Amino acid sequence: SGAGKSTVAAAVEERLVAAGHHTYLLDGDRVRQGLNADLGFGELDRRENLRRLAEVARTLAEAGLIVLVACIAPSAADRARARELLGGDYVEVHVDAPLEVCERRDPKGHYRRARAGTLAQFTGVGAPYEVPASPDLRIDTAALGIADAAAAVIEHLARAGRVGRADA
Repeated sequence: SGAGKSTVAAAVEERLVAAGHHTYLLDGDRVRQGLNADLGFGELDRRENLRRLAEVARTLAEAGLIVLVACIAPSAADRARARELLGGDYVEVHVDAPLEVCERRDPKGHYRRARAGTLAQFTGVGAPYEVPASPDLRIDTAALGIADAAAAVIEHLARAGRVGRADA
């Protein structure tokens, strides 16, 4: 939380739409308020949350959309399952910021509550986070602004042949 996943994804989506692409942004927070409102934050519920996100992403990708999924995926095993499910449509972008930067940003007050003991199982504080060993792309939002982070994602997609060079 606070690394900038949703903000970067929204900026990427805006650029892709402006370039004529059909996209859909699956934001983890919004999905948890609807489709996944029945899930908590224990290990099994987190796994089910990510499985559902991957299934929806696959369905939308099969319909021809570029799907951006902005969510916390704390487990390497869960990320591997998503990669397996989505195959060649999966691009892992690790939107990264040091914990102290995320805590300073703390847009929803989660870190403050987790440190005070009123928010259990919060990723990075009360629940583990396995840093991706080899993501397709790593974006350091402590060093890059949103526009530069979005440009890096689109350039990566262009190099991979997923979007045209003119989009980058």
